[in-house]
Amino acid sequence: MKCINFDKEFRFYLQNWMKKSSRKYRNIAEMEGAMPEVYRSFLETPAEFLGGICPGTYFDQWQDAKVLVNWMEDYFKQRVPVPDVLLNRISALGSGSEKALMAVLLRDLAPNEAKMCAMSLLTEIESLAPMQFYIELQKNRGQEDELADKAVEGLHSMGEAAAVEMRKAIPDCNDAGKEALLSLLCDYPGDDLLFDTALHLIQTYPERAAVLADYISRLGDERALQPLSDLARSEETGYLDYIELRSAIEKLGGEAPERRFDENDPAYNALRALDQAGQTSEQTR
Repeated sequence: MKCINFDKEFRFYLQNWMKKSSRKYRNIAEMEGAMPEVYRSFLETPAEFLGGICPGTYFDQWQDAKVLVNWMEDYFKQRVPVPDVLLNRISALGSGSEKALMAVLLRDLAPNEAKMCAMSLLTEIESLAPMQFYIELQKNRGQEDELADKAVEGLHSMGEAAAVEMRKAIPDCNDAGKEALLSLLCDYPGDDLLFDTALHLIQTYPERAAVLADYISRLGDERALQPLSDLARSEETGYLDYIELRSAIEKLGGEAPERRFDENDPAYNALRALDQAGQTSEQTR
């Protein structure tokens, strides 16, 4: 299918509008404020580049979601900006688009950008179909994994409906996958599997204490108080991590050990300097 550059055509439309309308506005800010109306006018005006069809309704001619989704993928492959109106049309077809969008996710040669766009659309139509695919992406994921991160967003949107399957998958996940699923499942506490997973992660990766302490506190299990206190007490724990550990301990009803920080901790010094600057500013007012 031909991938028409709607963004480019809008720029032409905008340039013509600015030539005709510049005298109506006192400054650039006023012109920028008119942009939503200009874009709406662009969508509702019959366009020569579309054979007289309005850009806003151009893709309404197609009812077949497979055609539209494949067209979306072609846009990514040809590196032409995907028109919002195309994505809106796919979303408007609702569950009718589900099968075609899933085909993009499962197609090895589909560009990652197309897969991520398909994920966003599946979330928009509130589909549960990609649940297992999203979970599988977590099993051998890396810490930096754009596609797997997008899948976590999708699982989050599914809410408790995905919780059972995510729990089942935790033993088969590497540690990065365990952490990704724990970030969602800590909102649904209730068994030792989640507590043991959180404890394993925070003891194995103390450098990630700030994030993991929040997860473990949301589980509401008082058994975490001792290991969290041990980490908070450790001389290896920096000021920012200590603050998060202290918060987690207090959420669980405990009392964090007192620590003193000095010039050896750059984060402590930076925040202290910021606080002192704020106090000086208040005094000079």
